[in-house]
Amino acid sequence: MQHDCCLFDNPIRFGYLFRMRNKLPEARHHRLIYLLNVAQRRLQRWMAAQPSSEVTPAQAGLLFILGKQDGVLMGEAGAALDMGPAGISGLVDRSAAAKLVERRADRDDGRAWRVWLTPKGRNVLSQAKSDAAAVNAALTEGFTSAEVDIVARWLTSIQEKFPRDTARDTEE
Repeated sequence: MQHDCCLFDNPIRFGYLFRMRNKLPEARHHRLIYLLNVAQRRLQRWMAAQPSSEVTPAQAGLLFILGKQDGVLMGEAGAALDMGPAGISGLVDRSAAAKLVERRADRDDGRAWRVWLTPKGRNVLSQAKSDAAAVNAALTEGFTSAEVDIVARWLTSIQEKFPRDTARDTEE
């Protein structure tokens, strides 16, 4: 095969070009799915292993929601946490067993349940807020506000591009 340039005829030069193609800005392959998954797993594991953490990241998320609006419907809490009925039910069960929340029947709809913070849940919420602030500070260290805004916009766009599949909620 004839080429206009002798680079392809010389294996050493061709190998160099092949290795360099991923280093050129226009040819970057970021492996975003891999990076996103690894980052999420490492962050979740690190947060759960912290000695000050009395709760899982999911439980902290539930406490944050209840801290803004105590007594939300379980379905509303599940939607806010991107969980289906089985997922939020299990999370509320575990949180209630830890005495962080309590589940009460809705006054207007006997089939619906509302979730309320307990006094222990309020104390743990305060620590979870402090922990989240420290983690967010570590996550954003070394980045400008503009860069963090871009990352936040990108992560939000993923939720918009790949909306929740409510048909699978019964499988959770």
